[in-house]
Amino acid sequence: MKINNLQITTLTILIFAAALTRLLPHPFNFTPIGAIALFGGAHFGRKFLAFVVPLTAMLLSDALIGFHSSMWAVYISFVLIVFIGMGALKKVTAGRVFGSAIASSVLFFLITNFAVWYGAENFYPQTFAGLLASYVAGLQFYQQNLFGNLFLNTVYGDLFFSGLLFGSYALLKSKVPALRTI
Repeated sequence: MKINNLQITTLTILIFAAALTRLLPHPFNFTPIGAIALFGGAHFGRKFLAFVVPLTAMLLSDALIGFHSSMWAVYISFVLIVFIGMGALKKVTAGRVFGSAIASSVLFFLITNFAVWYGAENFYPQTFAGLLASYVAGLQFYQQNLFGNLFLNTVYGDLFFSGLLFGSYALLKSKVPALRTI
């Protein structure tokens, strides 16, 4: 897919705007992290930009929020989610965005909770039972939700921000012909 400068600029602005929402007060784990990675992977025709723009937005927002000892797992998850966007969203449809957002949430959960188990903090024994205990304990982050038991914050955040990013860009493309794929 050939991509023009207006498309690159628009995609970059949308990604950085989404990253800035991390600085606003928000429900726990309700963030655009997965959506930013999916969106970048799906829309940047240049693979280099699919990684660099979203990763730069994440790094800048993390520099303001702060880093922690398991950031490596967050960034590995982020890179893998870009790959999901590149592969699963070659043709963007609502169903594919929905499925990719769910897959991204699950991937993020598995990798970041593995990092907690593996990490230097030694919260859990380095056994299979310890790994399972880490995953079970990690579910607490999925139980703090916005609407009672209806939605889980991480999943809902990925779905919301994916809808916002992909929907906003689709709307812009419908109004600005220069944004349409050449």
